[in-house]
Amino acid sequence: MMSSQLRVAVVQFAPKLGQVQANIAKARELCNGLRPRSLDLLCFPEMFLSGYVFPDTATITPYLEHPHTGPTATFCAELARSLECFVAAGYPEKLEPHEHAPPLGGNSLSSHQPRIGANSAVMYSPTGERIGAYRKTNLYKLDLPWAVPGSGFTTMTLPHPLGPTTLAICNDLNVQDPAVWESLEEGPYELAQHCMRSGTRLLILLNAWLHPDEDGEVSDSDSADCTTSEQNEDTDGMEPSWEVIKYWAMRLNPLWATIQEATHENEKKPGISNELLVLVCNRFGHEGGDIFAGSSALMSLRRGSGRPRLLQMMGQREEGVGFWTANIAVR
Repeated sequence: MMSSQLRVAVVQFAPKLGQVQANIAKARELCNGLRPRSLDLLCFPEMFLSGYVFPDTATITPYLEHPHTGPTATFCAELARSLECFVAAGYPEKLEPHEHAPPLGGNSLSSHQPRIGANSAVMYSPTGERIGAYRKTNLYKLDLPWAVPGSGFTTMTLPHPLGPTTLAICNDLNVQDPAVWESLEEGPYELAQHCMRSGTRLLILLNAWLHPDEDGEVSDSDSADCTTSEQNEDTDGMEPSWEVIKYWAMRLNPLWATIQEATHENEKKPGISNELLVLVCNRFGHEGGDIFAGSSALMSLRRGSGRPRLLQMMGQREEGVGFWTANIAVR
């Protein structure tokens, strides 16, 4: 199977909660150095214009966006056209009334408010056309008061050099309730298994992933045995969070597991590449008591290799655009 060069960029910064126009200005400033046709794909993090931590439906309602005309749609379509590249970004989607869901229940105020939004992602083509959309399937606890989960993972077939591309959001990488991550060998690994079944060559993760010192995904008790503690992680914001990057790779274990560890579903199928790229676009900064981990990264995962390859990464508090190139399998 042949390969082709893929040029990607991730925009990593610290969005300000509820300050949409300020976040647009910052995103535009960071992208000023990019030139038309200089890259194939540009990514922004999960809910990068609104911020992420909203405790209930009432507080996020002013920031829910129409999928075709909201600020994320307008900004990304314009940027895709001007740079002549694909653009992917996360945003809080305003649902139609018939898509609303009842409250989850409980004793808090938020438990009595209907869920009227979705934690969504969108993809625009180099002509500014909206060509793909996705709603987060595996909601994190901060999504639950206001968001309705998506119906499952999907894969888009995009023009060369991207090919079959899966778009996912942050906690989609984790085990879906009520399942529990039993072991490194057994999983479950819902997202990785979808990538294998669909022949995905590029997995895009748009994240608002918390620092491991917070009550975030990495610190869950069922996954603690698959991460390593770090020493003096906060001494240099230009250093990535190795703990977070290792966890992301561990949650995609079937995509690089050795042959002995692989299940029958992991076995290579004729005509499907056994290698894919994983592009993680995360944010950093603080919202309330939550600290985000940054550490955006590009990985290459080859089935049966026994180890993931980290190609590129950014620091925990590194603001800017990570502009990277890598080889991607071409049928």
